[in-house]
Amino acid sequence: MGDWIKKVIDQVKKLWAKWSVVQKLILAGICIAAVAGIIALFSVSSAPTLIPVIDAPIKNEDLRNRIVTRINEEGVRTSVSSTGVVMVHDEAVARRMRGILIREDLVPPGTNPWEIFDRERWTLTDQERNVNLQRAITELVTNHIKALDEIDNAHVTIVFPKDTLFLADRDPVTASVIITPKVGSDIGANRKKVEGIQKLLKFAVAGLQDDNIVIADNYGLVLNDFDGMAEFERLDNIKKGAALIRAMETQYRAAILRALQETYTADRVRDLNIKIDMDLSKKVVNVEEHFPVTIKDRTPGLSYDDSEIVPSLTISQSTSTTTYKGTGINPEGPPGTEGQTPPAFRDMTNIFGEVTQETNLNNQVVNKKSSQEERTPTIDRVTVAVNIDGAWTIKYDEKGNPVILPNGSLEREYTPLTPDQVRAVQALIQGAIGYNAARGDSVTVQNLQYDRSKEFAQADASYLQQKQLRATILIGIGVIVLALIGFMVFRAVSKELDRRRRLEEEERARREQAMRDQMLMQAEEGSEVPLSAEEQARMNLYENIANMAKDHPDGVAQLIRTWLLEE
Repeated sequence: MGDWIKKVIDQVKKLWAKWSVVQKLILAGICIAAVAGIIALFSVSSAPTLIPVIDAPIKNEDLRNRIVTRINEEGVRTSVSSTGVVMVHDEAVARRMRGILIREDLVPPGTNPWEIFDRERWTLTDQERNVNLQRAITELVTNHIKALDEIDNAHVTIVFPKDTLFLADRDPVTASVIITPKVGSDIGANRKKVEGIQKLLKFAVAGLQDDNIVIADNYGLVLNDFDGMAEFERLDNIKKGAALIRAMETQYRAAILRALQETYTADRVRDLNIKIDMDLSKKVVNVEEHFPVTIKDRTPGLSYDDSEIVPSLTISQSTSTTTYKGTGINPEGPPGTEGQTPPAFRDMTNIFGEVTQETNLNNQVVNKKSSQEERTPTIDRVTVAVNIDGAWTIKYDEKGNPVILPNGSLEREYTPLTPDQVRAVQALIQGAIGYNAARGDSVTVQNLQYDRSKEFAQADASYLQQKQLRATILIGIGVIVLALIGFMVFRAVSKELDRRRRLEEEERARREQAMRDQMLMQAEEGSEVPLSAEEQARMNLYENIANMAKDHPDGVAQLIRTWLLEE
């Protein structure tokens, strides 16, 4: 085996030596391409498998962007293939995203996301295929409903009718769903979420109608009985309307309070009550407006307006005139002879009259604009009531000190708001709320005093406490100054006494030294002078010190330095 390998290597070496540079480069390129292909194969095979959310490609770019954005809002990463298929990395996530897209009507029109049963086998009958399809659809719908965030468990039953000869004799497809909501879920009162489950069933099962779908919770309460949910929706709309009114009142109140408190301080503006009456019902208003007719527009560049505007234009005009003159006498022939007047006109005989009538009919045309708008909600009335306290100031005497009343409190003066200030505040509030007198808006500004007895009592106590503290501090400072002055006097007197005592000691030492010098002189001259025991001891001490200084000069010098430093 080893010899065979050596022969192969030798043959390869001989061939390599015979090949030209071009052949060697071609072989190297082939090897590099083979290695690159192997690496690409491993990378593709090791890449995660992507699951399409909807099998069919989405050609509409705007709809595809909305679908990708909605999936990204759920924290799921998506990939879009070159053909426009939106894919995710997990089958369970794909099922959950399909449910969300169906619930929010984001599935492209004409797309069926459930067509995944296209495999054929020769051993299956048509009945088995139908049964398998029905079971697969039921299982798939169940998995999709379970994948929804707010559902803990789901049980789906779909009844497919048997085929009949006539379509009218065929029973409808029915479906019942029993769901177990998660704790804290509002799916039982949220119509949009229930409708999402109902749409999911209709997408999955062909021929399934809304009337044949029953969705209930684990307690048996039917959730898709939308007729019965009308009362809940009405109550929900009432809650939403009340929340809207509270939000608007809070917004107006915060804006007005901020403006007033920045002007009059928060301590003076505490109370502001606002009430908004709103009509939350939907109203359709038809508006028809008439405008004059412009015959000639204004010429550009002129300093004056030369346009011609008339209220209306005459399209057609008709005039009619009627004139009538009656006969005053209607003769009937000789007396006793019946006249020739017909019976219909006999009652009109002997009547005088003259009628003249003119009728002018003009058809005018004007510019007309008709519009229809839906108003909801609308503000019916806004009422605002605010109280602003006046300004309190402390009175001061001629020396600049606060005036203290006999009861120990500070004397204060109250300055109310002027009428101009009240009108200015009222105008400010009217501008903030969009005041409209036609709808009955009301703005009330009052200047009422707040009860500040506790506040003033605390302020008076604080002032008196500060005053006492100031007096205590001054007394303490005076005591400290006196103590310092006494200490300085005592120090000066002590220094003076020490100086006098030191002078006396120096004078006594000088006298004693003079006496010792005199006695030494006398001793040197030969005369013996009797010394006292004290003087003899001092002389011996001086001799010992002199001998010690001779024997230990360094130690004596250090001792003298220490004495000098102490002095």
